Amino acid sequence: MKEYNINHLRELEAESIFVIREVAAQFENPVMLFSGGKDSIVMFHLARKAFAPAKVPFALMHIDTGHNFAETIEFRDQLMEKTGTRIIVRYVQDSIDQGRAVEETGVNASRNKLQTVTLLDGIEDLNIDCAMGGGRRDEEKARAKERFFSHRDEFGQWDPKNQRPELWNLFNGKKNMGEHFRVFPISNWTEMDVWQYIYLENIEIPNLYFSHEREVFKRNGTLLAKSDCIPMKADEVIEKRIVRFRTIGDATCTGAIESKAHTLEEIIEEVAATRTTERGTRADDKRSEAAMEDRKKEGYF
Repeated sequence: MKEYNINHLRELEAESIFVIREVAAQFENPVMLFSGGKDSIVMFHLARKAFAPAKVPFALMHIDTGHNFAETIEFRDQLMEKTGTRIIVRYVQDSIDQGRAVEETGVNASRNKLQTVTLLDGIEDLNIDCAMGGGRRDEEKARAKERFFSHRDEFGQWDPKNQRPELWNLFNGKKNMGEHFRVFPISNWTEMDVWQYIYLENIEIPNLYFSHEREVFKRNGTLLAKSDCIPMKADEVIEKRIVRFRTIGDATCTGAIESKAHTLEEIIEEVAATRTTERGTRADDKRSEAAMEDRKKEGYF
């Protein structure tokens, strides 16, 4: 990797560590949201560096839809055990069972949006005053609008037209009772930065990110993995293909791409050459022109 790339990555690393330490200094009961995807893995890696040799001084939190890839859950549990980190798991199924959320029906049903209810309930139940997320501004236009410190009102909602200035990286974490903040330490990173940093730091990631043979089918131009939680249409055909995932989320809406990238170097080369956005494989983002912004206003990640 070229030296100027390393300097750039170290600058991003220092900025993110500064933000994470600000969270620890300003808030009483923060958590770090963890999905088992590459962005949250990098964010957790940065948190460990921020407080080394001590352990991370806050818990991680995973909102489990119940429709995650098995490889993601296995990786999550192994990483938590290896690092001795406490993780809080809240289940969307519990929200459905309690009548707090209504499950979608039909072949295109997804629990992705229902995570908002489970997340907001968890924040209220546990008196969480800050939840750090792995969102990046290059992912999607709604996320490009958000500051490092994102204020949420007493209903957990975000107002993109009423955000606090962050001149000279001075962060205002003041809030009223019942309000909280979302903080995004890797906001200024790109997908390429994340992959190059994973390569530089030799960070372990789930094998879903590397090419492998998998049973998939095509729906609305997206390759979805065969899963018990995805009902099939009569004209859809399962076939085996060599694929990998650029982003990992709920299996019902996370698309695969055909790829032969078996190593981090090959993934970096592939990302450099692609003209498709990372979230272009996410079916949930295609539901409307402003799907992500609408979800974020309601309290989504």
